[in-house]
Amino acid sequence: MIYFKLPFDEKLYSTDEKNDQNPIQFYTFDGNRQVSFEGNIIEINADDFNNECISSEILPKDDNQIEAETKEEYLNQLDKVIQVIKENHLPKMVYSRRKIFTDFNTIDLKASFNNICTSYPNAFRYLFFDGETSWMGAFSEVLGKFNKKTHEFETMSLAGTLPISENWSEKEIEEQKPVSSYIRNILNNYSDHINESETYDHISGNIKHLRTDFKTKIKPQDLSKIINDLHPTPAVCGIPKDFCKENIQKFEKFARELYSGYIRIENEDTIQYFVNLRCSKLYQNSVHSFVGGGITAQSNPEKEWIETELKSEAVLKNLKFS
Repeated sequence: MIYFKLPFDEKLYSTDEKNDQNPIQFYTFDGNRQVSFEGNIIEINADDFNNECISSEILPKDDNQIEAETKEEYLNQLDKVIQVIKENHLPKMVYSRRKIFTDFNTIDLKASFNNICTSYPNAFRYLFFDGETSWMGAFSEVLGKFNKKTHEFETMSLAGTLPISENWSEKEIEEQKPVSSYIRNILNNYSDHINESETYDHISGNIKHLRTDFKTKIKPQDLSKIINDLHPTPAVCGIPKDFCKENIQKFEKFARELYSGYIRIENEDTIQYFVNLRCSKLYQNSVHSFVGGGITAQSNPEKEWIETELKSEAVLKNLKFS
């Protein structure tokens, strides 16, 4: 079961499960696992969705009794991450944590999904249950978009985070620059001409990011190679990629699972890839919200903690409990 809406598109979609094609696939951060949904992509009438019985009883129970990282643990680990960044002269490394919420009786899945769709109209928004796990999320970073007819490929550099009311500092500006350079260098391996936009503000709920858009034309057979080269981007991993990925797995308390992986959606005209960032894993008795931030040598651990708290609201504030 999956329901989703595309950015700036209020049509509700699902799959009919009538064939063994996999038009929708969720990939884990480490690439070792994927969740696929079979069938054709179909549009669902909003009234039909609201009349469907989607009980939270379908959700698994959280029997692991794991404890989320405390603020003190997070700050201590972040000090170690910053030390590694300084010692190795890294432009950036992304460190994440898991926030666990248990103070509720049941989740109203339909109302929660409707809330998140309303709050993030410019995002890819989804709710799924695959028989074992259930996730909900909304994020607007495009890892790639490929037009099958024109062979045009689009992607974006999205990094740096602040509350909407605050002004950009050198920390956020310097955090976003290597992400753009990383993408630019990869695309130069596949195309001689790349269109690059100015950097501008990208609003996502209660926070904003710095964004630069890239467009080019590629050979269809190069699409998978480009996606493999791009993922994980510095926005979710760091630079250099392999070194940061190794240290992320060493420092972080939990495996990221689908968080900071990507979602692939194919229809007749396009193949789209979305980064899976603002997302939560749903249980009958708990919600695991995954949040992180780009860490640089200039990072302030206390401010980074506050940033992750803001990001956790993306899903948590939209969940409806009873």
